[in-house]
Amino acid sequence: MRRRLRAALSLLLAAAVLAGCGGEARPAPSATVLPDGVSVRLVQLRSDVADRQAQVQVRNDSDDELFVGDVRVVDPRFARPASRPRERDTAVQPGGTVDIRVQLPPMDCATPDAGESSAIVPFALGEAISVAVVPLPEAVPFLADLHERECRAEALADAVVLGFSDFTPSSPGAPADLVLDIQPTGDAAARIEGIRTTNLLTFGVGAAAETFPLGVDVGTDSAPTTVRLPLVPLRCDAHAVQEDKRGTIFTLDVVVDGEPGEIELAASAELRGRILTWVAQWCGFGG
Repeated sequence: MRRRLRAALSLLLAAAVLAGCGGEARPAPSATVLPDGVSVRLVQLRSDVADRQAQVQVRNDSDDELFVGDVRVVDPRFARPASRPRERDTAVQPGGTVDIRVQLPPMDCATPDAGESSAIVPFALGEAISVAVVPLPEAVPFLADLHERECRAEALADAVVLGFSDFTPSSPGAPADLVLDIQPTGDAAARIEGIRTTNLLTFGVGAAAETFPLGVDVGTDSAPTTVRLPLVPLRCDAHAVQEDKRGTIFTLDVVVDGEPGEIELAASAELRGRILTWVAQWCGFGG
């Protein structure tokens, strides 16, 4: 089955991808549609966000077993098509649903936030073997926001490089210390308005505000600076730490080219591990 799917893919995939370039995600004329009873949609789970992934959800309401090959997602907002992290085929039983993970590519910031995705789906169902190019609706829209955030972050990077450089844990009841580095590039100006709490972390014992004010203006002659963030757990239920997906991904309110917006800034894997260990110990359920 893999060889048959590969043969169909090699014949039609290049034409399908080319049809999605140049700012339009259009089906290639030679591509077919999905069989009756087979549908697709794009889903992003919380566990996908940190790795910049999403999932093509394939539903098989036909009477036969469906085989799906190396799915691609074409979108004018993408610099290139999204594809499966590993080449493989997937079987979808009649009446079944399978989520096929795809790696999201960098965004093309020369295109608008609005756009429509198409799925390129090599498939085999019964005697039919082909490649479908079909509209791919989002179960919960997220691509427009992702495009806006990442392109704003790209524009912000012209003025300043942001990153979390260090973390000092604290004893229970006291705030820890998370260090935010602000490194101006000298090439442009921007303003860092504030940083928001996450679903797991907030700022200062007893803090009620969802945003910790920063008010840092960055100009072409600004010097590097650091901001020390007084971090405390927002919640202390053990499963919130054990199942954490976005607890160390912070949203920053920024102004770039006079336009307010937001970007996301994640702690590194090493810092994330130290923060989650501290939360467990601060809350009394760590080892």
